Amino acid sequence: MAELERYLAENASGIHPALEWLERETHLRTNHARMLCGPQVGMLLTTLCRMMSPQNVLEIGTFTGYSAISIALGLTEGGHLDAVEINDELEDFIYEGFDRAGVRERISLHIGDAAQIVPALNKIYDIVYLDANKREYCSYYEMVFPLLRPGGYILADNVLWDGKVYAHEPSADAQTQEIIRFNRMVKEDRRTENFILPLRDGINLIRKL
Repeated sequence: MAELERYLAENASGIHPALEWLERETHLRTNHARMLCGPQVGMLLTTLCRMMSPQNVLEIGTFTGYSAISIALGLTEGGHLDAVEINDELEDFIYEGFDRAGVRERISLHIGDAAQIVPALNKIYDIVYLDANKREYCSYYEMVFPLLRPGGYILADNVLWDGKVYAHEPSADAQTQEIIRFNRMVKEDRRTENFILPLRDGINLIRKL
């Protein structure tokens, strides 16, 4: 896997210096650096935003801000991101990254529980990026679906969960079981069309019909 990551990095456009800084600092300042979406997912988010020119994007689960910066770098003039993060201890660190990337004015950071924050924002979104508590994926989906415009996309990260969801005997832990339920629920939802992109830990790309 390390060789693959190296090859991918060597044969893709370079990432923003602020993201390089953020990845290093996340390893130094937190104990959960593996939660970063990383360069491949980050560049996908930037590219999708450049392709779709969304006006309103919602992110649930910002962590240290890598994915938020990636989204903001792809926004056209007037585009805006609402980023929700439950861990208030990360707030200053997140803003430091936003400032280094020059994207602070494109992002509204909301610290707290998404279940309380998102409905109060009272917006319709073009893209929703979901990368928060895996035990709540189905609840998040039901919450954001009415807020997504027809033709808009939900991108749910980590839906392959290190291969646990498709193992011969899937793990019984709550996170694995919830992601299994989530992927099945999306597949059976006639209001959508979807496919799972096996990039990094898997992204479920869900289009609202």
